[in-house]
Amino acid sequence: METLTSLREQLPEAARDIKLNLQSVLSGGPLTTAQRWGVVVASALTARNLELSRALVQEARQHAGDAVVEDAVAAAALMGMNNVFYRFRHRIGKAEYGEMPARLRMNRLAKPATNRPDFELFSLAVSAINDCETCVRAHEHAVLEAGISADAVLDAVRIASTVQGAAIALEASAALSRPSAAAQLAFAQPPV
Repeated sequence: METLTSLREQLPEAARDIKLNLQSVLSGGPLTTAQRWGVVVASALTARNLELSRALVQEARQHAGDAVVEDAVAAAALMGMNNVFYRFRHRIGKAEYGEMPARLRMNRLAKPATNRPDFELFSLAVSAINDCETCVRAHEHAVLEAGISADAVLDAVRIASTVQGAAIALEASAALSRPSAAAQLAFAQPPV
């Protein structure tokens, strides 16, 4: 399994800013340790880079524990569902859809393993990556109402954006370093 350090080293020179930002957002700032690592894991899962997700989950377990990781996984999964649904309703803009019930189960949002404000913060980060305006507004409001500062909200979104950028940079690096399937096949075939 890749470590976070080895993955950072795989980031191409074109993503040097991402490498520096990734190091910066993982330490310090207004978030608690649990909030930071929950946002990191939820964001990595949403960014869908397997190696980055594995490395960050491993780090999060060490720094924040299993309950935080479990809530981050739940937030990424629930928002993966909700962001599609509510983004559709928002973008269509027809009152008819807004009046219909969602009929989607979201019990974990009400009963997280850690605490509701942190779960809302994880959900906010995922919703920002998934570009769901309705969910971003709802979760930002819930987080502020729970007493988490605007500074912490911005830090969570900064983490989400950096993790998303790291996932893209790692995918780009992998794509550029792998020969195409046709080239691999041609190389594997003996000359005629």
